[in-house]
Amino acid sequence: MSQSLPPHDAAGAGATPPSSSRMLASYLTDIEQLLDEQRWDAALNEACDLPRIAVALSDPRLRCSGEEVGQWCEQWIRPQSDQADSQAEAERTGLRIRERASGVGGPEFVPTRALRRLQLRRHVRTPPRGYPPAPEENLDPHEAESIETGRALVGAARRWYARSGCHDPTVQTNLARLAVLR
Repeated sequence: MSQSLPPHDAAGAGATPPSSSRMLASYLTDIEQLLDEQRWDAALNEACDLPRIAVALSDPRLRCSGEEVGQWCEQWIRPQSDQADSQAEAERTGLRIRERASGVGGPEFVPTRALRRLQLRRHVRTPPRGYPPAPEENLDPHEAESIETGRALVGAARRWYARSGCHDPTVQTNLARLAVLR
């Protein structure tokens, strides 16, 4: 007689099932919408908070440090293609983002303002995107850099959440805590 094995999921015993966060998805969509609407400064401010938010969500005390933010950027910011020019540009973008994102706060801090803005996203309904974005051909260097930086950070945050955050019990617990805190 053969013994039947207990059922298990493909991810392994004890694995956290993937989860989605409407709060985080809405936040990312809002940044993309700000870029589409050419509201460069607002989009860049929100996007540059993404590494701090991701690192803080991964910590049980919602803390992050400049060093951890830099490591997150190195791990998750990727070039849009495999070409050598794209790789060099991605490295410049990553360095620019690390400098901007890791320069805030002390050695370890809670990014309260960034987490609060993320938390408030659960109450706001994002209006549908109406018209397609304007062509990006005639942008000045600041505008082009804002688009590149914003898209790189949103892409990195999406990759981080899809590959790591949605499976991490600490991230899921912290997102749930933010969702119920007022």
